[in-house]
Amino acid sequence: MPFITALVLGGFVAYMAAWFMGYLEGNMALLLFVASVVTGLYWLAEKIWFKPHRRQAALAFEQAQDKRQAELAAQGIQADAVDTRSARARIMEQPWWLDWTAGLFPVILLVFLLRSFAYEPFRIPSGSMIPTLHIGDLILVNKYEWGMRLPVLNTKITEGKPVQRGEVMVFHYPPKPSTDYIKRVIGVPGDTVAYINKRLTINGKDIAQVQKPDFLDQSTMRYHQLFDEQIGTHMHQILIDDSRPSGIPVLADFPQSENCKYSVDGVTCKVPEGHYFVMGDNRDNSLDSRFWGFVPDDHVVGKAVAVWMNFGDFNRIGKIQ
Repeated sequence: MPFITALVLGGFVAYMAAWFMGYLEGNMALLLFVASVVTGLYWLAEKIWFKPHRRQAALAFEQAQDKRQAELAAQGIQADAVDTRSARARIMEQPWWLDWTAGLFPVILLVFLLRSFAYEPFRIPSGSMIPTLHIGDLILVNKYEWGMRLPVLNTKITEGKPVQRGEVMVFHYPPKPSTDYIKRVIGVPGDTVAYINKRLTINGKDIAQVQKPDFLDQSTMRYHQLFDEQIGTHMHQILIDDSRPSGIPVLADFPQSENCKYSVDGVTCKVPEGHYFVMGDNRDNSLDSRFWGFVPDDHVVGKAVAVWMNFGDFNRIGKIQ
C-alpha cells in the first residue's frame, strides 16, 4: 500500500505541476472530485480495516505483556514495568500513507462541497470588467442562487432564481469551455439587445447613461469616459473609449449567429431560449457576446457577488454592483 499510495500522490502532483506550467488544461472541479473519491476510499478502508487491525495488534501486545508479567511473577522474578501506553500509541499511529490520504479526506470533501454548492473563488485576470472589477480582484461566486449544479457535469439539480439583467455572471467561455469568463448579463432569453454607436438598447428601450468625470485605467494608464448605467435594478459603471470604432468585427460563425445582425454601427441580437447575452463593463475592451455569441444555460457557473481580497488594494473589498 505505501508504494501504491506514493504512485497515486505522485500522479496528483504531476497533474498539478503540468497544469501550473501550462502543459495541460486543468479542471479543478474534476481534480477535487477525484481527490474526494480517492481519499474517501482510504478513509473508509481506515475505518473498517486498518484501524481495527491496529487496535487488535495493540490489544495483543498488551495481553502478551500482561502474560509475561504474570509468568515472571509466578517464578518470583520482579520485572521492570513496561510503558504499554506509549507502545500502544505507537502501534495505533497512522502510517504516513494513511495520514496523507484518509487524514485529508474531511478537509478535501469540505472544500469540494463548498466550492461545488456554495461559493467558489476566482481571480480576475483581465480588465474587461473595469471599473466594476479590477485585475487581481479575488471574488466569490454564488453557486446556488441561480440553481445548484452537479460538479464536473454542470447539470442543474435545483431551479433557483432566474438570472436577472444587470447581474454579473461567471461562465464557461463557449468557444473554449475549459476557460472561465466573467461578464455582465445584458439580455435574457427572448430579449432583443442592440449596441449601436456605443449606445445600448434592450427591447427597444434606450438604457440611460449619466456621464461622470473621466476614469484613469491604471492597467493601461489611459483615461476613458466613465458613465453610470442602470439595467433593471442594477446600477453600475461602464467605460467607453471614444477612440475605438463602433463597428463589431465578427471573429467567427457561432451557434445561432443568424439571431444577430451586424453593421458598421454595431450589432443587434435576439437572445434565443436557454441562452444569455453578456457584455463587459469596459465596453471597448471586452471580448463578449457581441463577438462570439450567446452563453448557453449549461455553461453558467454562478453569480459573482463580492470581492473578498485584492492584495494590491484593500479598498477593493466589498459587494459587486
